[in-house]
Amino acid sequence: MRVRIGSGPLFEMKPVSVTIWNEFIHERTDPQVARIYPHGIHSAIAAGIGPYGFRIRTATLEQPENGLSPEVLEQTDVLIWWGHLAHEQVSDEVVDRIHARVLQGMGLVVLHSGHRSKIFQKLMGTTCDLKWRTAGERERLWVVAPSHPIAEGIGEYIELPHEETYGEFFDIPAPEELVFIGWFQGGEVFRSGCAFSRGLGKIFYFQPGHEEYPIYYNRDVLRVIANAVRWAAAPHGALPVFGNVPPLENV
Repeated sequence: MRVRIGSGPLFEMKPVSVTIWNEFIHERTDPQVARIYPHGIHSAIAAGIGPYGFRIRTATLEQPENGLSPEVLEQTDVLIWWGHLAHEQVSDEVVDRIHARVLQGMGLVVLHSGHRSKIFQKLMGTTCDLKWRTAGERERLWVVAPSHPIAEGIGEYIELPHEETYGEFFDIPAPEELVFIGWFQGGEVFRSGCAFSRGLGKIFYFQPGHEEYPIYYNRDVLRVIANAVRWAAAPHGALPVFGNVPPLENV
């Protein structure tokens, strides 16, 4: 895509490179989940955000280096993460690798039960624990930051007829920006869309996405994920300089 800033010349803007990571266990072991996501949650998300013009690859737990080699991460502008059953099976070396890339400016979008992933816990510095129950209750995700880029095109709220219930207290640092608050039929509320920065990297946690419901076919949910990818991939400044340095001026 060619864009112009101000009155300057046109320049080529490369597509955002997105890697969608999914542990890919439920879909192969649970017939109910397999019926909803026959090709995996990662494939459903890839198909859903594909029309937004991203360059997309997928990766899963069983691949060498959990599908996230240094080469893959170096070519990734934004990493989308879905995990649930196998958080502890993710290599610590891979987690450290992702952490370093986020600090260098790679975006990270953490979905649903990815709140207990090693990488999210490492970046947040807390347990990231919460209340939950699987009862198929209705959820209404209220937009509480309508001017935020992640809320673009959403309207006042997103209505989900069935979702796993999450509830406060959510053990995370106070979000730098809160974009969505979820309300559940049973009475709970939850900080469902939370934005953070770590180093040069932008992080967005988005709560919807229980594997037993077709959440990743919902147009608004996919729009939020696509918006979050664009937000997390936005340009940032140069890497900071650390350590002993010579003076800029003669002294």
